[in-house]
Amino acid sequence: MSSVPVVPFGPLPLAASARPGFLRSHLGLPLLLTLAASGVLMGMGGDQWLADQFYRLEGQHWALQNAWATSQLVHKGGKWASTLGALVAILLCTHAWRSDRAAAWRWPLLYLVLAVALGTGAVSLLKSLTNMDCPWDLARYGGHREYVGLFASRAPGMPRGVCFPAGHSSAGFAWVSLYFFALLVRPAWRWRGLAAGLVAGGVFGLSQQLRGAHFLSHDLWTVATCWTLSLGLYLLVQRIAARTQTVPAPLAQGEAA
Repeated sequence: MSSVPVVPFGPLPLAASARPGFLRSHLGLPLLLTLAASGVLMGMGGDQWLADQFYRLEGQHWALQNAWATSQLVHKGGKWASTLGALVAILLCTHAWRSDRAAAWRWPLLYLVLAVALGTGAVSLLKSLTNMDCPWDLARYGGHREYVGLFASRAPGMPRGVCFPAGHSSAGFAWVSLYFFALLVRPAWRWRGLAAGLVAGGVFGLSQQLRGAHFLSHDLWTVATCWTLSLGLYLLVQRIAARTQTVPAPLAQGEAA
């Protein structure tokens, strides 16, 4: 079996974040889109409108809340699938750091492991700090609480809400870090990596919305959190890896910006 060569840090990955407009397109634009979408969803009632449609289609109750497809296959199964993916990444990373033959993959794999852990961990932390309810808790959807906005004051004695941002979809959206992982090893594959994370998180998020567990904005801020942290970690790891010169040059030429 051929080994992975240890080669100098390639010029194309370095050029990715150094190119003019990289931060504008990877941080500024996504942030503006997130804020604009949040204004529609959280400020103009878009969240409730979409949840109303799901609730009506399910017969004025959350018929899919305990359905096998949503609660077992996607919710529990998806969590296990993401955990398995993280375990595989950890094993590969451990191997790379113990084997000189795989040394070129050390920083990219370490980046991926840390990015997935950071994304899911940060969302979990935010859930414990914010105070928003799930749709199924609200009187509008058969619950017992009135809707309280993210920055609004809750009535005295009102139980805490722990539904913002969306925790389960972070198990999928954390894998948007595959975009930046690809920038480190094979830039031409970056869109495939991004698609994998967005599709996984989108499926998890939609399933939870159909169960009444989250509004769309909850998932929006989950992907925004995972993307921003993945970007920041990529910039840090890229700088460190450039000094150690253990990141493989691109396996195929591709546009890096």
